[in-house]
Amino acid sequence: PKCPSCRHLSQSSRRPKAEPADDPNFMSIVDNPPNLVRAGRRHGPGLIVLALIPITAFALGTWQVQRLDWKSKLIAKFEDRLVRDPLPLPPHIDPTAIHDFDYRRIYATGHFRHDQEMLIGPRMHDGHDGYLVITPLEREGDGTTVLVNRGWIAKKFKKQADRPDGLPKGEITVEGLLREPWKKNMFTPDNSPQTKEFYFPDVVEMANLTGSQAVWVEETMDPDLLKAWDWEARGIPIGRAAEVNLRNNHTQYIFTWYALAAATSIMLWMVVKKPPADIARRVRQNKDWS
Repeated sequence: PKCPSCRHLSQSSRRPKAEPADDPNFMSIVDNPPNLVRAGRRHGPGLIVLALIPITAFALGTWQVQRLDWKSKLIAKFEDRLVRDPLPLPPHIDPTAIHDFDYRRIYATGHFRHDQEMLIGPRMHDGHDGYLVITPLEREGDGTTVLVNRGWIAKKFKKQADRPDGLPKGEITVEGLLREPWKKNMFTPDNSPQTKEFYFPDVVEMANLTGSQAVWVEETMDPDLLKAWDWEARGIPIGRAAEVNLRNNHTQYIFTWYALAAATSIMLWMVVKKPPADIARRVRQNKDWS
């Protein structure tokens, strides 16, 4: 039997078991890089909607580029007609030919039929409420009468008795623009010829009511602020300027749609690049369990 002191020396000389952490190449579960584990769908139907927005906005922006080209050419065509000398208005006009002479300067001589005057309103002018005065111009010969938009008057001059200076007598020569009939929008109420209430110029309806040709002439006047103030105070209709008044806002629309397409494209890229947090988890795991 071994002595107690030898047994103690034998037990103390035993070497402890090697631990994994003693290995300098050991990598714990904490040290391992996280792995991205995906669960479920990557993106929902909202991604499809988001993808359609820049496509649609880009298409609309391209369409506005085409509209800008069309509107610019149309304005240039009308301005070319405005610089030409005025033509005498023929006795009889084919309504289908007016399209080719839209914004053409003309002049016509005859007598105003103030007894058949029609007012279109309300119409605003420099912040004031009023009406457009439509008076048939009766010329020599049967069936030669045309409708003349003489211009704007204030609301207080609705009655003819309050504006004697605005009712010229005798033969008069009117110079103005030959225009195509206006088109009624869906928000404008229907005219009431029986009560002589007109909200928009229905040229055919007004022509049938007065026995005129369906021809619309807009009387023009030179821009003169003092003259316009004097005429407004006396109830004389203020005619329009001989210029093209078509709105051309397509450049703003182009910028708006293309900017929207660019912004939503960036948003789409960010969404695709970064998956949603609710369908991804970062998991740490040890690659070597030995």
